[in-house]
Amino acid sequence: MIRIAVLGDIGSGKSHVAKQFGYPVFNADAEVSKLYKKSRKCFNKLKKILPEHISSFPVEKKQISEAIIDSQKNLKKILKIVHPEVRLKMNSFIKKNRKKKIIILDVPLLIENKIDKKNDILVFVDAKKKEINKRIKKRLNFNPEIVKKFKKLQLPLEFKKKKSDFIIKNNFKIHSLKKNVKRLREKILLNV
Repeated sequence: MIRIAVLGDIGSGKSHVAKQFGYPVFNADAEVSKLYKKSRKCFNKLKKILPEHISSFPVEKKQISEAIIDSQKNLKKILKIVHPEVRLKMNSFIKKNRKKKIIILDVPLLIENKIDKKNDILVFVDAKKKEINKRIKKRLNFNPEIVKKFKKLQLPLEFKKKKSDFIIKNNFKIHSLKKNVKRLREKILLNV
């Protein structure tokens, strides 16, 4: 099984690129949202460490956002609870799809959390800063403070770019992006 991990800046279009490969995708952000909505265990742990922010189940993104804006320490506390759960989900996703030729990992802090494996194929999604900022601002619940705090957790983009096996330029034009991903997928399949 080939593991392709998609890396890049917040808002660079990683999830969109991941879907274009046409293979099973593990989307860590989607799993975090599910945890907030469905996991009582997660809720109880969050309520215990952040009682002034987390009060009702399901956990609302707004409560999480307020806790993060309050302090970088809160973000780290949240991640300590959420990351192990997401890692479990990722492992069961990998197990479930072990017979697939390729799986795609869309995990924003993959390298930072040392989840990447030696033979993972790292694909960096490169997009213009101006385009990224325009897209992020359109997001529901956009908050520049939260984006800043998450960026503090990330390794420098240049480091991730150098570490990557391939770079995909995302100009946010669907047609050319699809073509680029298809070309890359064929190249990867040829080299295995």
